[in-house]
This record gives sequence, structure tokens and C-alpha cells, in this order.
Amino acid sequence: MSKRCFYETLEVERTASDGELKAAYRKAAMRWHPDRNPGDHEAEAQFKELNAAYDVLKDPQRRAAYDRFGHAAFENGGVGGQRGGPGGFAAGGFSDIFEDIFGEMMGAGRGRGRSAGGRERGADLRYNMEITLEDAYAGKTAQVRIPTSISCDACSGTGAKPGSRPRQCGTCGGAGKVRSSQGFFLMERTCPTCHGRGEVVDDPCSACSGAGRVDRERTLEVAIPAGVEDGTRIRLSGEGEAGLRGGPSGDLYIFLSISGHDLFQRDGADLYCRVPIAMTTAALGGSFEAPTIDGGRTRVKIPEGTQSGMQFRLKGKGMPVLRSKEFGDMYIQATVEIPQRLTPRQRELLEEFAAEASDANHPESTGFFSRVREFFGGA
Repeated sequence: MSKRCFYETLEVERTASDGELKAAYRKAAMRWHPDRNPGDHEAEAQFKELNAAYDVLKDPQRRAAYDRFGHAAFENGGVGGQRGGPGGFAAGGFSDIFEDIFGEMMGAGRGRGRSAGGRERGADLRYNMEITLEDAYAGKTAQVRIPTSISCDACSGTGAKPGSRPRQCGTCGGAGKVRSSQGFFLMERTCPTCHGRGEVVDDPCSACSGAGRVDRERTLEVAIPAGVEDGTRIRLSGEGEAGLRGGPSGDLYIFLSISGHDLFQRDGADLYCRVPIAMTTAALGGSFEAPTIDGGRTRVKIPEGTQSGMQFRLKGKGMPVLRSKEFGDMYIQATVEIPQRLTPRQRELLEEFAAEASDANHPESTGFFSRVREFFGGA
């Protein structure tokens, strides 16, 4: 069976540029990748054919040979046959799949630890910060001191002695990777000379010993928005550890925890405040002042006969909702306080009340004990 034209496989013209070839390859590879088509043998075959076509056309020398001789250039020991494996599969193209396809699918670009130029990205940093509930309500700007690595000023992050520059690695030609043939397969690995950076420093900077970064403590300002909750994570892009020899910096993540409060408990955007009220106020009704999280006060009216556990809602007196103009509510939880250390006169008055009280004065207890008697058969 005759093989399909590589340009036809990639759905590009013979005059396509390198960028057009790569774009077509990535689009098709995303479509036919076996991980996206599990168990589909046709997709697997398409993927291998696509991989073989791109592995040839992405290389200028191999592409020129293909344009001149067609598939014969890579068959029976032809011009470029040493790079291909059985069925047109080439290890070099498979490496590109991991870099171009898996990297894009996982949102990592061309590798997680290195930039497109081969420079190693700095590590991400974490900082734990505790704030008060009032801070979470109003928001704040906080200063944090972070021990980290920053770009070396003496060598501008290159790692080379001032006045000199890193040279291109002679082992990998600046690619950061080297390839070696093992039978039908072409193996690719990180360059052992430059460790994937593509450059070699012959005369290292004395200030950073060639690393391109030095250890320092930095002071940063962190804007904490109103309405943050416990466990909120704030990302400061590029404020993490500097990369080696000019590599991009990592990110700084601020993890917030909110300390407990003496008066309020939080549930999302709502606040709860437990307020003890006198037995007489609960029985007769009345009002009292309750605190609010913004530092103010609000008057709460309660009806006569208020029981422990009853809640009174104060609309809009809770926490702000993050990134909106809305506010939660505050709930006053009444707890009826029984008087202690009675004077003789107070005891006398309570005994008089007890003597005159009826079931109508205590409907809950009357109803409960009525159900208890029914439970025991009316005894």
C-alpha cells in the first residue's frame, strides 16, 4: 500500500512555513492522540502517521530530502532512514508529543521546570498569614518579609563574571538536549554538559558563584480584599524564588487563616452573635444594644416570652461577599440567663409567681411532660 503524502497528512501546502507546520501538527495531534481516543485503533494509526510526517518535515535537511525523493529517501537505508523506526515511528517526534501536546493539555507550556529557552524556573513559595475577622471584613494591605532568592545584581542573573557572557554549549549546540541512536530508536536526554540550559559559564560570577541568584529577605505588600474566608489563597505572580541563570521566577502563594473572635462566629457571609438576656427581659420583652463587626452598635428589640435559642436576623450586618457589593446577615442568638444569688425579697416574688403560674405560662414544658405521661401509658 502506497504511503500518503506527508503534506497531505498534515493538511498543509508544500510551501508551508515551519510555524504553519507546527501549528497544523499540534492541532491534529490533539485530535488523534490515543489518550483522547482510548481503544480507537484508527486514531492510533492516524496519530503514528501524523507523528512520522511531522518528524520528517520539521527538520530542514530531512524535509529537503523528502521534497526531492519522497518516501524513498527514508526507506532501505535512504538519505534519512537512520532516524526513523519501523512504520515511520521516530523517537524524536514522540518527545515533541510530550512537550507540545501533554504540556499544553496540562497547562504547563513546554515543561514545568524550564522556560522555553531551557532556563530553570524558580520555585514557588508559600507564606502562611493569620488575620483577624475585622481584617477579613474590611480588607487590608499587609507587609510580609520573605526569605527567598533574587536575581544577582552583579551579573544581571547570567551567572557569568561581569564583563563576560555565557557561551553556547558545544555539546548540544544550545538545544539543551542531546540525541543518540540505539538500534531503530532515537533517544533524547538532557544535555549532561549544560544540564538543559543550552549555555555554559566558563568564568562564574563571584557574587553568586555562577548561579545567577543570591539569597535575600524581601519585604512585599499584599492586598487582602474584603470578604476573604479562612483558607483563601492569594497568588503573587513572579514573586517567588528567582530562576537559575536568568530563568523566570516562581510565584508566591499567601495562605490566609482567620483567627477566632470573642463575639462573633462566621458561617460563610453570615455572622452569629450569642447574647445573654435577663430572664425578666425575655419574659416582659424589651431591647438591648448588640455589637456589629464594623465596630458599631445596633439596637435589637425582642418580644415578650422570648426563649433561649431564638434568633433575630439583622439584614446586611454580616460579612461582605468577596468581589461583590453584597453583604451577609447577622443573627442574634438569645440565651435567657437565670438569676443567681437571689435576695430574700426576690425569692419571695418568684415563689408568688410560681404559685400563680398556670400551664399557659409554660406551654413548652407543659406539652413535653404531657407527652411523657402518654409515653408511660397515661400514668
